[in-house]
Amino acid sequence: MPYRKVNTLSPLVQDYLANKSALSSFYGRNNSLENYRAQMLERSGFSTDRKMLVEVLKSQNSTLDLSEFTKNNIQSLESPDTFTVTTGHQLCLFTGPLYFIYKIVSTINLCQALKAHYTEKYFVPIFWMASEDHDFKEINHANAFGQTLSWESNQSGAVGRMDLSDFSGVMQELEALIGERDNAKELLALFRKAYSSQNLALATRILVNELFQEDGLVIIDGDDVRLKTAFVEVMKKDIIRKEFLPILTSQSELMGRDYKVQAHVREINFFKLDKGSRKRISTEISEAEITRHPEHFSPNVLMRPLYQEMLLPNLAYIGGGAEIAYWMQLKTAFESEQVPFPILVLRNSAVLTSSSQLKKIEKMGLTVEDFFRNEADLHKLYVQSQNNASLDEEIEALKKLFEGVKTKFAAQANMPVIDAEYQRQKKSLEKLAKKLYRLEKLKHETALSQISKIKATFFPSGILQERYNSFIPYYLKYGDNFIKKLKEEFDPLDSNFVVLPL
Repeated sequence: MPYRKVNTLSPLVQDYLANKSALSSFYGRNNSLENYRAQMLERSGFSTDRKMLVEVLKSQNSTLDLSEFTKNNIQSLESPDTFTVTTGHQLCLFTGPLYFIYKIVSTINLCQALKAHYTEKYFVPIFWMASEDHDFKEINHANAFGQTLSWESNQSGAVGRMDLSDFSGVMQELEALIGERDNAKELLALFRKAYSSQNLALATRILVNELFQEDGLVIIDGDDVRLKTAFVEVMKKDIIRKEFLPILTSQSELMGRDYKVQAHVREINFFKLDKGSRKRISTEISEAEITRHPEHFSPNVLMRPLYQEMLLPNLAYIGGGAEIAYWMQLKTAFESEQVPFPILVLRNSAVLTSSSQLKKIEKMGLTVEDFFRNEADLHKLYVQSQNNASLDEEIEALKKLFEGVKTKFAAQANMPVIDAEYQRQKKSLEKLAKKLYRLEKLKHETALSQISKIKATFFPSGILQERYNSFIPYYLKYGDNFIKKLKEEFDPLDSNFVVLPL
């Protein structure tokens, strides 16, 4: 389905997908297969410390059961013929909403598409863990079977560093919720293996690796002193000399003329990272402190992309609509550091349904697109389609009738009398229409109830399915085939919304 028909994207992202020229100054190349050749050429001209990157990746992933594919992908990053495609996300509990999985599948699939087209090159899918994020309330829950699993903890600071000593209650809650369903043993074993780890970062690393280890996915954590040492000069420019403030402000103001600006520009775009805290910098910081302890400084949403792109031989970043929007605020910042700006790729987005649901929708004379209306309008559409239970034509005929009366009695003095009578009769017809609609609704209670149930599966709690449901119910029902199905159906080079019957 075209995104314009589901109305889930901001005007900025819709214009980006449509290649509107007004946006051309906010990004480099758009997401077409042919553009990756020039992107590789540009990226090859930027010096990347591949040896250090490989050493860090081997070290960070040393405790994981890596597939040979993943090991080879890590090692291949030493070669100038190897490039990455990256996505990233917060460390959501049990992976959080479905789109966490969608982002990774989109990344894997783009690498495969690039390899099929550019056979002489190698492409490695990367998952960047946002382990330094400190918004615990955003990541401490997952929704499944109409219930919310929550991890309650008094810990604070970077979520990746939070230990799991108080996590047993969440696992018990999950076990009770899952029960004896199909694939329950396998899924619980996976979660127990992951969340018996020392901290949330390692738990997420294990979980993501287990789900995607056969796809060669490589996981990286930016909370690493070796990686941050390579970012020291940028830290100094921002924290001490505040050089990025005018650059980011100018680009954001330019964007703000026509679009909503996604991320707020600050004077300093780094946090001070300490045990149990991640706070905005409010005191003077010396260059010596940054040089000695770069691990104490954490980039915010506007500096993290630059950090990532300086470290990885990256061609494309895959994200949601909000991510695409804040990356576009950064084009001039990238230019100031002479870092190639990646191709921005909107992740695949989907609503999961079933063949039986689609048959019901078709039988009722509706389309999947109709279910992106609000529920009241959807009900009205159905009722009116059954018996033409609308007086819209009559109201329009009344309007034309009175226009004719006004033409016939064109004297100015007659107009208020005619207009008043028109309004009186129009209101009377509208009142009658509402009464007739209520009577018609009573005849279709069963069908309207079915419509509401289908609507609720697409928009649980009024939120788009992929932003609310976790993958847990789908994995329990379909096992490994669930993610395999996503891999088969998602195409990151095709910017359409996917309706996927499982």
